[in-house]
Amino acid sequence: MKYLEPIDYQTPEFGDLYDELPLWSAPFGLMLLEHVALRPAITILDVGAGTGFMTIELAQRCGPDALVIAVDPWAAAMQRLTRKLNHLGIQNVRTLVQSAAEIDLPDASVDLIVSNLGINNFDHPEATLQTCFRLAKPAASLFLTTNLVGHMSEFYDAYRSVLLELGLSSQLAALDAHISHRATVDSVTKRLDRAGFKVVNVVTSSFRERFVDGSALLRHNFIRLAFIPAWKSIAPQEAVEATFTALEHRLNALAATAGELSLTIPAACIQAVKPAAM
Repeated sequence: MKYLEPIDYQTPEFGDLYDELPLWSAPFGLMLLEHVALRPAITILDVGAGTGFMTIELAQRCGPDALVIAVDPWAAAMQRLTRKLNHLGIQNVRTLVQSAAEIDLPDASVDLIVSNLGINNFDHPEATLQTCFRLAKPAASLFLTTNLVGHMSEFYDAYRSVLLELGLSSQLAALDAHISHRATVDSVTKRLDRAGFKVVNVVTSSFRERFVDGSALLRHNFIRLAFIPAWKSIAPQEAVEATFTALEHRLNALAATAGELSLTIPAACIQAVKPAAM
């Protein structure tokens, strides 16, 4: 099963050629762009910038007097961002290839912080948010987006049924743990509060990821990159192939009944502020 083989996103070729991550992040990014305050001549920090979907939009939308600082440890992605900036002639962006938890900028130097799905992927989210708090000016806003618990519930219901069908009920706890690690508005609010921020607005929505059937889902490059490694870890190593064969059949049957395989993606855009009086 080729789709069970890992994808190495660190290669320069992957950074040059992929499009799936921006496509995945676009619905979340549009939520953020709908609600973020756009002002001229401000300093914006884009945490977990990747190849710069949000960086480039904010640099253009806020005008040339604004400065956008894009931070990401993924070197291949930042190299691609640099080439895009040069091609577009955008000069008000600075890139930092480093961990978001160790951003080398002066204290209280940033007017606005954004992170489109970044909190999902931080190695050290608490440290990253503490760094963001340190860098934020008093009264600065932080906008972040995240998918929420309930993400792809149709897929996980099928996975649960397959584990029971194959006599692997002992793995249900692993499945539940994987599902419950997703964010909730409450868990993100508490994490921001521990860092010193105060949540002032939450917008929730949902969209669908649609596939012709389970075979198409499991072979999609972004699914292979972002989800299948964790999905594989739920099943016992010796039963991974049998589990995914049964899962593919189950998802295909669902698609045949419904006319397609449609997965629900709940999303949130959360605004927090650093208190003005510190």
